[in-house]
Amino acid sequence: MTPRQPDPAPGAEPERGLVVAVLPQGREAEELAELRELARTAGVEPVGDLVQHRSRPDPRSYVGKGKLADLKQAFANAAADVLIVDDELQPSQQRLLENELQARVVDRTQLILDIFAQHAVSAEGKLQVELAQLEYNLPRMRGMWKHLERLGGGVGTRGPGETQLETDRRLARRRVSILKRRLIELSRQRDTRRKSRRRSQTPTVALAGYTNVGKSTLLNALTDAEVSVENRLFETLDPTTRSFEHDGRRYLLTDTVGFIRRLPHQLVEGFAATLEETLVSDLVLHVADASVSEERLHEMIDAVDSVLAEIGADELPIELVLNKIDTVGSLTRRRLENRYPGALQISAVTGEGLDALRVRIAQRFAGRFELVELLVPYEEGGRLAELYALGPPIELREDRPDGVFIRARLPEHELRRFAPFLVAEARRNGATSALR
Repeated sequence: MTPRQPDPAPGAEPERGLVVAVLPQGREAEELAELRELARTAGVEPVGDLVQHRSRPDPRSYVGKGKLADLKQAFANAAADVLIVDDELQPSQQRLLENELQARVVDRTQLILDIFAQHAVSAEGKLQVELAQLEYNLPRMRGMWKHLERLGGGVGTRGPGETQLETDRRLARRRVSILKRRLIELSRQRDTRRKSRRRSQTPTVALAGYTNVGKSTLLNALTDAEVSVENRLFETLDPTTRSFEHDGRRYLLTDTVGFIRRLPHQLVEGFAATLEETLVSDLVLHVADASVSEERLHEMIDAVDSVLAEIGADELPIELVLNKIDTVGSLTRRRLENRYPGALQISAVTGEGLDALRVRIAQRFAGRFELVELLVPYEEGGRLAELYALGPPIELREDRPDGVFIRARLPEHELRRFAPFLVAEARRNGATSALR
């Protein structure tokens, strides 16, 4: 596995990178802008770019033979340290480019993995990054033993080189197996926590969206959390769950990893923790950036919808939320309202629209709970304990001579269990309709 480059010392000059992409006509601006931003997030300063327009990359050298000469010249002229490629390269393509340029070549997947490695905080996040890196590097390990290629196999060439390579591969595969087992164990622990949430029927809402659209800022604004909100791509990797209350009802809100166009499959598979939090939620808030151009906004929404479909979350209820609305004018607001009718326009920074968002979330779950009044005799203290174990749905408690009076919002499926304690007024008002 290629050793990770140490982070630059404070005040050190960032690496200089030349970005290269093979694109169809008309896709140049947005693709290169995203690649440059990814490079900066990884600590590389883009100093130039080169684009070849063709239907698909060259299977041998990524860019065509003629363009390869232009690439070598552009790389030298830019005095670049590293080549950043806007695709996942085959190992043979990467080796050829490195031989031609005599420099490091980093493809899109490797670049994103490096960013994830910088930003992973929790033990689980670090395990997921390591797993994704190992699975990415396993098919590329042969190229890391070039000085032993002469000893690779065949008459007169057998020797320690092949043994060392196979040993490293075996160790890497063993590490992959260990990481997968540990992540499965952590997944079981998460499932235990989710079962506790389901018992209390606390509604769960997942924040999903393109990276850097303000999901963490929105989580902080709604729940008074203190999640990092630096203006960087993939700032949040680990799922963070916090709660907020509205009209006496508690809701759980989970921040998830930001999506991006062509998210590498290693990350979709490796970051199961974050993606599972999306799958087990009751509602997905798809947060989008209202400050970008209409074309870019449409592309970002499509990219997120594609990933949600890939992980099977597209069947969940989804609410589109247009964030950063404080940065656009009234005309743009009207255009967005016409193009995305029903989407809430909010600003997580100024608080605009957040009250309407809380109401919208509550409306989504209004039918799940029934407001009831109960009178639990003192000798039925065990049933009172069961009621409290459901979570925080109790709005009022009074100790009366004949028992404990409770006003609470109960999950519909729990009404039958507490039906004997419903007070007469609640029965007359139809609170027992769900029992039929």
